[in-house]
Amino acid sequence: MKAKFTQILKQRYYLLFFFSLLLQQTYAQQQITVKGRVSSTTGEAIPFANVGIKNTSNGAVTDFDGSYSIPAKPTDILVFSSQGYKSTEVSVNNQTSVNVSLTPDALSLNEVVVVGYGSQNKKDLTGAISVVKASEIQKRQITTVADGLQGLVTGVKVRGGGRPGQEANIEIRGLKNLQNTNPLYVIDGLITSANRDFNPNDIETIQVLKDASAAAIYGSRAANGVIIITTKKGKKGPLVVEVSAKSSFTSMPRYSLMGTDEFAKLNNQAYDNAGIPRQNLNMAVNTDWQDEVFENGMIQDYNVSVAGGGENSSFFMSGNYFGNDGTVVGTDFDRISFRVNSSGSKGIFSIGENLAISNSKTDEMSGNPIIDVYRLTPTIPVYDASNPGGYGYGKQGVADTFGTNPLALADFSNATNENFRIRGNVWTELKFTPWLKYRFNLGYETSFDSYNFMRKLGNWTLNQPAEQSFINQNKARSETLLYENTLTFKKAFGKHDLTVLVGQTFQKDSYNQIYGTKRNLIINPSTGQYFDVLDLGDLPEVGGFKNEAALTSYLGRLEYNYDNRYLFNAVIRRDGSSKFSDENKWGNFPSVSAGWRLSNEPFFKVDAIKDLKFRASYGELGSGNIDPYQYQGFVNKNGAIVLGNDQVLYPSGTQVRLANSQLRWEKLKQTNLGIDLGLLNNDLRFTGDYFIARTEDVLFGFPILNTTGNDGGNPISNAATVENKGFELELAYSKKINSFSFNASVNFTKLNNKLVSLGNGQNESIQGNTITRAGNAVGMWYVLQTDGLFQSTAEVQNYKNADGKVIMPNAQPGDIRFKDVNGDGEITNEDKDIVGSPWPEFEMGLNAGAEYKGFDFSMNWIASHGATVYDGFRSVVDRFDDNSNYRTGIHPWTPENPNTDFPRIVKGTTLNSRGDSDRFLENGDFIRLKYIGFGYNIPQSVLAKSGITRARLTLSAQNVITISKYKGLDPEFSNSNIFERGVDNGAFPNLQTYSFGVEFSF
Repeated sequence: MKAKFTQILKQRYYLLFFFSLLLQQTYAQQQITVKGRVSSTTGEAIPFANVGIKNTSNGAVTDFDGSYSIPAKPTDILVFSSQGYKSTEVSVNNQTSVNVSLTPDALSLNEVVVVGYGSQNKKDLTGAISVVKASEIQKRQITTVADGLQGLVTGVKVRGGGRPGQEANIEIRGLKNLQNTNPLYVIDGLITSANRDFNPNDIETIQVLKDASAAAIYGSRAANGVIIITTKKGKKGPLVVEVSAKSSFTSMPRYSLMGTDEFAKLNNQAYDNAGIPRQNLNMAVNTDWQDEVFENGMIQDYNVSVAGGGENSSFFMSGNYFGNDGTVVGTDFDRISFRVNSSGSKGIFSIGENLAISNSKTDEMSGNPIIDVYRLTPTIPVYDASNPGGYGYGKQGVADTFGTNPLALADFSNATNENFRIRGNVWTELKFTPWLKYRFNLGYETSFDSYNFMRKLGNWTLNQPAEQSFINQNKARSETLLYENTLTFKKAFGKHDLTVLVGQTFQKDSYNQIYGTKRNLIINPSTGQYFDVLDLGDLPEVGGFKNEAALTSYLGRLEYNYDNRYLFNAVIRRDGSSKFSDENKWGNFPSVSAGWRLSNEPFFKVDAIKDLKFRASYGELGSGNIDPYQYQGFVNKNGAIVLGNDQVLYPSGTQVRLANSQLRWEKLKQTNLGIDLGLLNNDLRFTGDYFIARTEDVLFGFPILNTTGNDGGNPISNAATVENKGFELELAYSKKINSFSFNASVNFTKLNNKLVSLGNGQNESIQGNTITRAGNAVGMWYVLQTDGLFQSTAEVQNYKNADGKVIMPNAQPGDIRFKDVNGDGEITNEDKDIVGSPWPEFEMGLNAGAEYKGFDFSMNWIASHGATVYDGFRSVVDRFDDNSNYRTGIHPWTPENPNTDFPRIVKGTTLNSRGDSDRFLENGDFIRLKYIGFGYNIPQSVLAKSGITRARLTLSAQNVITISKYKGLDPEFSNSNIFERGVDNGAFPNLQTYSFGVEFSF
């Protein structure tokens, strides 16, 4: 018994010894304190990030500097997470310091999306809404927000250019009408514009509302889509100062043009073939007009912001300077802007404001030097003292040309456009209960516009009539006042989640302008410069006008979510506009949408699929995008009439434009079907949408004869019906592996537009070389068709119609053979036919990026396929019937050189130079590296003693690689005329841009 007891004691001793070691081990593990910093891939601290120990409830939260401290075991796994970022796990492994960089999660389903007068979680969306990361836009060197969206969003087409201050054209889901295609911008709740005086560095989030159900809350103004921008706000914590500076160098693409020797050879040949005496060309001159007019440009972009906040208030302030010295002589753009956003709360009451002030000034481009550099010949000198003003622009019999000397034009014709704008809003909110709140929003915007044009003495083109010096000044002010009242009910009842919004808005817009002109300006004898004030001239002219419009609206929205499986959304908006007569003033714009999250159904057991949602919607949007007073007649009161036996002259008034009192709302009806799919823990995401949009009662002014009595512009009517359909696909993947993370996405957009009917008893409308005909797309190419070259006189005589009539009896060997489409035996306008479309069959965007420790890389490619475009450059330099420069390497047809596709060159005849043929139509396909950039975040260990919390260096380039067969300057050109969308008539090209930037914060 004693032995047994002793044995038990020994066992207990060993057991106690074992537990003692175990407790010591546990105690030792509990003594490890892990510290570190959580930051974004750009090095910016992430406050309030969660740091937890996996499979436990233990955790910590980072402070404002992103720092944390947490007790942990050496064998624990730390889990780092934050709203809008992908979670990551790191094993402790006895480390006492663990720094983590979180990758932004653009595909986060819990991301909050602004949808107009409210917000929703991304996972609950039933409409077609795209979210764009502000960082993707801000990394590019852009002037406007639209420039930065290119290639990032499906269904969004952007066409811009490199002229200083130039604003891009943007279309969301293609053609919706026959006038303006730009979307509605909403910035911090203010209906406004994100034009060149808006600072893109202030952007926090961007949402693009693409379908009718998503945009219906904005009713009559949303037919072209909506872009919602939220600017940066302050956060709780100590003061944060951020500074960024970016310098960019830009260069203009060049034409391949002839020098004097090559030009003279072909110019003489064209005159000889026409039997006309040659010009007395000045062979001693060899001007490269591109070298004289184009220059390297420079962009400077400096931004400073200060942000902070306390328990109940926050603020954000920023200042920006943006300067662009253009690549064309005499062009530049400058912008200075300031912003203050602040908010505060006490109890159930909150108040805040967003205020932006900007001043922008543009030295506008005079004429079109993009065309003039090839209209002018190399035998013309830049300067010629024998001409008024001293510039060269050709001489009769020596250098006959229609070209304009761009340097002379920039010197003698100066135009500047300056705009001072104030815009912002003040809002207040009363949160009566956690589920009921009232919000009042007062928005205000005003701009003071100043346009100055001075014409100095001097000529810039041949045969220019004499003109006095004069100055014209326009002063204008626009003003927008917006009132909005909304009441929001949001509450969950078990598995039911219900949100109801009702509201009322009122907006008033006014614009007034005064202008004056004086001639024979005085020159300052001390400086030789003209006085640029209106009181120093004679022959005064003055004028002015004023426009006003108002819009009042009532709106409502119902959002219902059952168990995160069944989603429903309904919107109704009623708008009344002063632009329409009383009987047609009001329009109703409803929409409904629904979603089914199949992946949340109990029976759905596919582990690989994290999220699967089907969406469907139908909505109606309106547009009253016309000028005020269109339904009223315009009267010219400056007329005079002679009456009576004594033939007395009396003042009179007469209506100069026909009025249409029956004008009504344009109405867009759109159906959308969509799918959202998340695979591999949502690392792989797919989104697809198919839509059909039909716009009825399209507002447009088609030309009518002056014999109708109309003499004040084309009267507007509800004429056409336009249909637009297509589909959008986006596939994105992102992954983080230890210190390396990468992401890639590809988007694909296919759109087809069709004119269903033209209205007003018309079937087609011809503009330039295009035709808009019912049943076809808008602006189809309508030209003569070429059919090779005649190689002999016998070929000319044998080219007959079915009746044996020689079709082109005056042609000679080497001339272009045109197709006799109607078979009448002659080439006339009746032989024109539809030969192609200016609209691409599809467009694509490819975005990719990677980060490793402090280094990051990103790029953006865009592509367009299927469009046929008109090369205005070739329509001039390849025609030879007048005097312009020519493309290098041309080998025209001669008896000694018959194996060519370039016709015989002849001065003074349009036989081989007709601009209304398919000769100058080209394949508009292109692939372009729109952006490529590299960044480096300086390690915290280097910055520790400097007081700087984040420092970053960037190097990037834009438009550096373009793959295209297009012979013009830029296949990505812009033309705002919807009917001539594919015509490149001297469009300012996109520029190669190389940028270096520095960012730091403290």
